[in-house]
Amino acid sequence: PLCPSVTFEHLLPAQSSQTLFDFCSTRPFATMTSFASLPAILQPKEEDIQMMLSAGVHTGTRNSDSGMQEYIWRRRNDGVHILNIGKTWEKLVLAARVIVAIENPEDVIAISARPYGMRAVLKFSHYTGAQSIAGRFTPGTFTNQITKQFREPRLLIVTDPRTDSQAVKEASYVNLPVIAFCDSDSPLQFVDVAIPANNKGKYSIGLLYWLLSREILRLRGSVSRAGDWDVPVDLFFHRDVEELKKSEEEQAQKTDDGAAVAPTYDEAMPDAVDPAVAGEGAAAIGFEAGDAAAYGTSWEGGDQAAAATEW
Repeated sequence: PLCPSVTFEHLLPAQSSQTLFDFCSTRPFATMTSFASLPAILQPKEEDIQMMLSAGVHTGTRNSDSGMQEYIWRRRNDGVHILNIGKTWEKLVLAARVIVAIENPEDVIAISARPYGMRAVLKFSHYTGAQSIAGRFTPGTFTNQITKQFREPRLLIVTDPRTDSQAVKEASYVNLPVIAFCDSDSPLQFVDVAIPANNKGKYSIGLLYWLLSREILRLRGSVSRAGDWDVPVDLFFHRDVEELKKSEEEQAQKTDDGAAVAPTYDEAMPDAVDPAVAGEGAAAIGFEAGDAAAYGTSWEGGDQAAAATEW
């Protein structure tokens, strides 16, 4: 079993709480645990499955497309479709192998018009060397050579085939292969490699791009499979402007509170001062003041100061 201790109350009906071992042993889900099409080195780890489940990668929508039926495992009582995580992992590995097969990493373009995927696309392009288009896709980017942003990539990665339909349509005009993260209701027209996953949640999108980036770097040999990738997955998550402002205000308030509380030295200072010590200190201060008065006028600066006052 991948993780025999995790329960699935949020995924299964309340009356049938099962562990992951029982969850994976059911007949429709048995193909997920075997991964017969993948070699042993490409098998997922227990932590990977836990992260995908906690991010909600398996959660689909209430609607389903006819082309996505083979990727849907079952449907919950509330009508939400559950995607097969095993096929999600297999398609992630397949997509990584396709991307690595391209010699120049800059010939790959990752696109996301959805706000939750903009940060993930930028981080993906930063760590893998690919290009990115975050935000609105300008029509004619792949077909009109007059446009300033005209590009001729060899591979296109799309966050949502429905939101990025213009890019997928233009890719079909120029014979450009498309890799897309597809939900249960996503259209598969002109999509060559469909990765079944939740493409509407910010945690799901960030985790998917993080897993894809890590697998690409592992296949290239930049990252070892023995250890963990030093890049945290939090960098790929979308961050709202309001949340950033709120965190900054809280941090500024903490710093102000820390500066307002002054340290106290009551315990360190003595309650009474010895008169003899006080007299010696006064004598020393008077001696230093006398020296300054006696020798101050003989300095060059003292003469200039005296002349300035006379003037």
